[in-house]
Amino acid sequence: MLQLCIIDSDLSVSVCAQSLNESSTRRSKMPDTIMSKEPSSNLESAMQMLIKTFHKYSGKEGDKYTLSRGELKELLLEELGSYLGSSKDNEAVEKVMNDLDANNDGEVDFTEFIILMGALTVACNDFFLEYKTDDKAAAEKKD
Repeated sequence: MLQLCIIDSDLSVSVCAQSLNESSTRRSKMPDTIMSKEPSSNLESAMQMLIKTFHKYSGKEGDKYTLSRGELKELLLEELGSYLGSSKDNEAVEKVMNDLDANNDGEVDFTEFIILMGALTVACNDFFLEYKTDDKAAAEKKD
């Protein structure tokens, strides 16, 4: 499982692992009626965008419900380029792929992709909180 995805309680970790195993064995598609509805909140919009972005890249090579190494690399560079920098380091993509591929099938399914997005979101939140704290400390020193 992805090292960045650490959950506090043992119960949560086992539920997370169980959920990952269950969802990676099923290949279900979200009903079109749900995806065609206009999202009523920012969070619903974000969820739909994650789904649409995953499927924009999945299936170009092989299974249409998973990301190959090439598809993952393309997604990371195209969609997260400003966060990841312009790094085209194949080693970094391989590391991400190996960390994400919990079931070792050489592909990243949607659940594994969401783990990456969650971990990156947590890392960004931590960075911005630290940055905000550093700004406050600098402002207090000026006073």
